Amino acid sequence: MDLKTESFLKGLRGKRIALCGIGGSHLPLIKLFTKYGAAVLACDKRDRDALGENAAEAEKSGAILRLGEGYLTDLDADIIFRTPGMKFYTPELDAARRNGVAVTSEMEMFFELCPCKIIAVTGSDGKTTTTTIISEMLKQQGRNVHLGGNIGKPLLPEIETVEPDDIAVVELSSFQLISMRRSPDIAVVTNLAPNHLDIHKDMQEYIDAKKNIVLHQSAFGRAVLNLDNDISSSFEEFTRGETLFFSRRKKTDRGAYLREDGMIVMDLYGRETEIMPAASIRIPGLHNIENYLAAITAVWGLVDKEVIVSVAENFGGVEHRAELVRILDGVRYFNDAIGTSPTRTVKGMLSLFDQKLILIAGGYDKHLSYDEMGEFVPSSVKTLILFGATADKIEQATRKASGYSEGCPEIIRVNNMEEAVEAARKNAVPGDIVAMSPASASFDMYKNFAEKGLHFKRLVNELK
Repeated sequence: MDLKTESFLKGLRGKRIALCGIGGSHLPLIKLFTKYGAAVLACDKRDRDALGENAAEAEKSGAILRLGEGYLTDLDADIIFRTPGMKFYTPELDAARRNGVAVTSEMEMFFELCPCKIIAVTGSDGKTTTTTIISEMLKQQGRNVHLGGNIGKPLLPEIETVEPDDIAVVELSSFQLISMRRSPDIAVVTNLAPNHLDIHKDMQEYIDAKKNIVLHQSAFGRAVLNLDNDISSSFEEFTRGETLFFSRRKKTDRGAYLREDGMIVMDLYGRETEIMPAASIRIPGLHNIENYLAAITAVWGLVDKEVIVSVAENFGGVEHRAELVRILDGVRYFNDAIGTSPTRTVKGMLSLFDQKLILIAGGYDKHLSYDEMGEFVPSSVKTLILFGATADKIEQATRKASGYSEGCPEIIRVNNMEEAVEAARKNAVPGDIVAMSPASASFDMYKNFAEKGLHFKRLVNELK
């Protein structure tokens, strides 16, 4: 264990630690902190019934619960860990700071203690896929990678096992970045557009939070910025180390770009290297070309060109997000279970290809309108396979669309996922694309979208 980490953990003995928010990023911390003799208070606005198994798990790990509306009032603690979703400027947290209490977060402490190089990715879109691509490239290069952050896995609970020669690859949200006063060794900003303005007080606060990913880098850091996005590229003003760019639309001599002939090129200070045709990238969509440009620029010098090409040709995408499951008899099957709203399906799966799809859709009814999706379906879908609570809504919206005519698309009603996959297989011919993107939540038949996606994948992989 790194000496700095060991000193911090041993120093927790007898300390009172409050974890505000009992969820995925904090539950593993209870075990870590109690192991080193800290007294842990697990606080949450929700009651025990709403917390379900998390409450029992927190207590089993040694925490005392503090639940309900007053869960933040007069916290008797030496250290407070806020969950990323909690506003940084919450009055109770401001009061705690004024009283000398250390208010931090899981990710802040990881950055403080991490003994190895950190590559971090933020942005309004594309950050999960870009983070995962970077991780896959480094792993294939033979590096020991710690992947986590906003991507769903806390990294501080792993700090005891992180070695100096490892690499941490981290996805960071604006909620995590707003209080960060350390930046990663390599920082990637995919793009920035208005987002999360229900939490941030205004767009400037959102931008300033994101800016922290480069603001505290040293002269030895690398910032990777999107040349096609005005806000992202403007961060160059605040960088201190090497500043590189990526672009799908323009040539740059400081990063990766897409050439007019479709070749992805790395140009570093006038020295060009042709990497691969963009058509080699297995996951579809122009946005994924941008994600690869960002990832290539981030890992350049750490990963061989051959590894970059191999990952591009073989990586099927982040699970449940336009994920290529299988190619069978010339038909490509995609799992897009993350498409839990009509907007997400339209802007995601239905916008990726120049051909019409066989679309499996339908699920739990969140009482959303499907009219906009209905207008989009006739031009994007050749066969529409529907089941679940929203099947009627999706069919009605499609039939009343201005571009709809009988049989275009063909609409097939089934009872479950087994019948949906069977219908897709029966109607598909070589060259077709089958996509499961529900445009609905999954709670009518599944616990969550991931369970639905896994069921679809299993059925597709079982096809003979």
